[in-house]
Amino acid sequence: MLRETAVVVVSALVLSWLIKTLLVQPFYIPSGSMEDTLEVGDRVMVSRLVPRALDLHRGDIVVFKDPGGWLPPYVAPDRGPVGNAVTEGLTFVGLLPQDTGEHLIKRVVGMPGDHVTCCDAEGRVQVNGAPVDETYIKPGSVPSQDPFDVTVPDGMLFVMGDNRQDSQDSRYNTSKPGGGFVPVSNVVGTAFATVWPLDHATWHRNPGDVFEEVPQP
Repeated sequence: MLRETAVVVVSALVLSWLIKTLLVQPFYIPSGSMEDTLEVGDRVMVSRLVPRALDLHRGDIVVFKDPGGWLPPYVAPDRGPVGNAVTEGLTFVGLLPQDTGEHLIKRVVGMPGDHVTCCDAEGRVQVNGAPVDETYIKPGSVPSQDPFDVTVPDGMLFVMGDNRQDSQDSRYNTSKPGGGFVPVSNVVGTAFATVWPLDHATWHRNPGDVFEEVPQP
């Protein structure tokens, strides 16, 4: 009986690890840069199929590894030898959210080759000359309090938080490695659902209508 239980537990852990590695992974939201879409403390599920098997699109919410210097140095909390080992093990197999100490979550506004500017006469972001009405930004926010004019290099993304006045995103990391752009290779996946707390549970679908009039670069 003990052996059968051990086999079941190990099999479940292996399956969880495979799911985390290949399909989905939980992440914890540490800041308010994506409000009101994502709140501090939310747990989101991230599809690892993007960009490995599925394409990225403008409007996707992406989790990505810090390109360098966007985040302050991270020191993991010390839970003691046993606590640290348990936390690392459960995170490794996907039963705890991925540590966000070196990851960020933002929305893709510019794809490789896109010319992204702000702001037009109505205060909107423009992509390849087409103004976009960003329905997802936090109520009361403006598309950008600071003007910018960038062309996204090949293999890179231009990302912004939905809470534009409280987001250290591509606009404010131009002096860092990558010039404020995020390498596509740094993308862990796209957030497709908030699962915790339960009163925040929702699906996150790509707002394709926002960018439907944007021409190719």
